[in-house]
Formats: sequence, structure tokens, C-alpha cells
Amino acid sequence: MKKIFLSVVGFSLLCRLNTYSQIKPDSTVNKPALGLSAPADRHDSSAYNPRRLRIDEIDFVSSYYGQTGDHSTVTGDNPNFLGNGVFTNSVKVTDISNGLDLKLVWLNKALNKNTLSAGLGFDYHTAASQAYVSATGASKTTGTRIYPSLDWTAENAKNGSTFGIGTYYSGEYNYKSLGADAHFSVKTDNKMGEFSAKLQGYFDHVTLIYPSEFIPNTTTTTTGTTTVVTTASGSTISTSADGETIHHHANIPSSPRNTYSASFSYSQIINSRLQIMFLGDVVTQNGYLGLPFHRVFFSNGKDTIEKLPSSRFKLPVGFRANYFLGDNIILRAYYRYYADDWGIRSNTIGLEVPYKITPFFSISPFYRFYSQSASTYFAPFEAHSPTDEYYTSNYEYAKFDSQFFGIGFRVAPPNGVFGWQGLHEMEIRYGHYTQTTDLVSDVVSISLGFK
Repeated sequence: MKKIFLSVVGFSLLCRLNTYSQIKPDSTVNKPALGLSAPADRHDSSAYNPRRLRIDEIDFVSSYYGQTGDHSTVTGDNPNFLGNGVFTNSVKVTDISNGLDLKLVWLNKALNKNTLSAGLGFDYHTAASQAYVSATGASKTTGTRIYPSLDWTAENAKNGSTFGIGTYYSGEYNYKSLGADAHFSVKTDNKMGEFSAKLQGYFDHVTLIYPSEFIPNTTTTTTGTTTVVTTASGSTISTSADGETIHHHANIPSSPRNTYSASFSYSQIINSRLQIMFLGDVVTQNGYLGLPFHRVFFSNGKDTIEKLPSSRFKLPVGFRANYFLGDNIILRAYYRYYADDWGIRSNTIGLEVPYKITPFFSISPFYRFYSQSASTYFAPFEAHSPTDEYYTSNYEYAKFDSQFFGIGFRVAPPNGVFGWQGLHEMEIRYGHYTQTTDLVSDVVSISLGFK
């Protein structure tokens, strides 16, 4: 579920990240034009006069995600998992995601701008395949996730450089994640270019929830006058001679997973119409990198749980470009190449074309194409050999192509949305995703910005 959650949140955040680039370079409506690296005008100090702590902006993002497909990793891609002709390989998922971000600003004695951003997100999901963690289909099919975050950034008033630190937490029933980062940026002397870097660390724990057939059966022992029943989860139920029942709940063990990444970018304003950015990341992971309830069926019909290496190295690099085509149209292009030591290679290209119909209303059609090679460790149902060292039937690691396209609508009237002065902008986005593995999904997001 973690991949789905991140996809939903990432799409939702586009409502905020894509907004400011829709202002033409010479526009004076609401705020100065911002580019890829969002540089503010350092010569206008009027916005920095208040030194006291104040609320600068509140953003609310909500989204709905729906997915269908028929290659369940929980059932090992087995189309007849129950053995009675009942189709159980569905990966139908729905997810409702909500996030609230509060941004506070103040000036210190040196007139440097300080920004404190606090966020809180909450997701609720249903997943058909999740029921078959139990071989009978009796497992819980719903789940929740909560993810608070906190970030502090200080900006030098003289040269525009920034430095900040952040921390975040994500918790759901089978996965706990704690993260921290340090980030900084430096501008060129003419303020036309900016170099940024971020160092991140995630320290996760995967709860070892195994498929029911791999957990020892319930056992019952009798000692003297006490009967002890040990359940599949490891809990015990004791019944004394006088009929008293005592429950002892055992904690399900977990396994660590650590991720370290370094992200770098350089943005450059070429002229009044063209802005470009180069991006690169170095990511390394170690620990338990699979999930214990993902089944794999070997060519001899035997099943087990997926086994993946305990380390992984990823290297994505990318390029962005914004071109202002006249006063009302922006071309926003993106390319990324990705490689890792699990054998996956991928290419991503994307184009978004925000079009300003009026000074306060714009539409943004977008399209993204993605192509990926298969991991060395992937094979579908009953294609793995029992002698393989590593194995998974998770179609996240399969060879596939995908397309993602949709449209966004943004309004930012000077008197506020619906006449509400505090609600300075609203954006609604819809996206449709198709994958050559027959996975299909739709996502709708709404973003509200309050000043």
C-alpha cells in the first residue's frame, strides 16, 4: 500500500507545486512571477516588514484514488488462488487522502526570513487483495495512515541563500516510518541561477505479517488444571480450572528498512521566457526490502513469500523546462532517466500546458509517458524456479509502459474564490492512468489555498 499512498499524495501536491508557474513573466497580479526554483524579489522588502510570527498561508489538499487490475501480489498472481474457480486476483483499491499544511513566517534581527511549515495528512483505503493475507479471504480489507511533518527554513535577505531541516513520520498498521532531512540552496551572483541540495534519511519498520498458511496452526496444551491455546498470531488464551479466561497478546515482530538519499538540482533563468532545471538523486536502501505477505508460486506449484536483496541502489536524473509561449500559454516539459542495481531501467517524459483563459482562471492539460524494463528478480505466476536466489511476482518490478493524462482547473480571483477574501486560490485536477499490465486508475484532487 505504501506505493499507492505516495502516488496519491504526490498527485495531490501537484495542485500546489504547479500553481505559481502559471503566472506570466510580466504579470503583477497577486505576486511576482515565480519560476522553477521559485525565486522571490529580494529588492522588495515590503513583504518582510512584520517581524512578529504570523500565518503566511494555509493549504488544504484532498484527493480520491480508484484502481482496478488483476495481478495481485498478495495472491502471488494466482488467478485461482482459492482452488475452486473463484477469481481472487483483483487489485481493486480506493483511497481517500487529506492533507493540511500550515506555513508560519517571521524575521529575525538580521531581517532573514524564517519559515516554519507544519503538515498533517490522513489516508483511508480499501483493498480487495488485502483480504487474502489470510488464505480464506478473511483478513481486514481497510486501513488508515497518518503522516505529520515539520520543516524549518531560514532565508538570507542579502543573497537569497536558504538552509533548513525537516522531520516527518508515517504510520499505518504494517509500516512505520520516521524521516529527517537537511536542505540548502545558493543563488548565483546575478540571481539568475540556483543550486539546491537535500540530504534525507528514512528509518522504517516493516511489521512481519505473513500469509496465514505460513503461520503455525493453533495449538492447545493442557498442564495440570490450566489449558493454554496458542493462536496463529502468537497470542495465548489461558483457561483456568474455575473457568477464568486470560488473554495474553503478543506483539508481531518487525524488521528495519533504512533509506538514504541525496538530491541535487540546478535551475537557471535563460531569459524572460525560458527557465530550465537539472535534477539528480542518489538513493541507497538496506534492510528488509520486500513485504512478508507477498506470495510467490514456483514452477513446481509450491508457494512461498517473496525474497529480495537486502540492499538497493537507485540513480535517477532528470531535466525540466518552462517556456512562456506568449502571455497566456506555458509549456512545462519534463524528462527523467532511472536505473538501479535490481536491473530496472526506465524513461519518463511529461508535458503540461497551462493556458490562462482570463487573468484569474487557467486550465492545464497534461500528459506523461513512462516505460520500464523488468527487474532481474521478477517473474509471473509459476515462472520462478525453486533454485532462484531471489524472487518476486510483484508487478511493480515487471516490464510495462504506462500513460497518465488529465486536466487541471485553477481560479485565483483578486477578491477571493467565491468572494471569500481569505481563500485566494482553488485548483481541481483529474488524472487517468493506464498500464500495459491492465492496471487502470483514476484520481481527483482539490487544493485550497488560504492567505
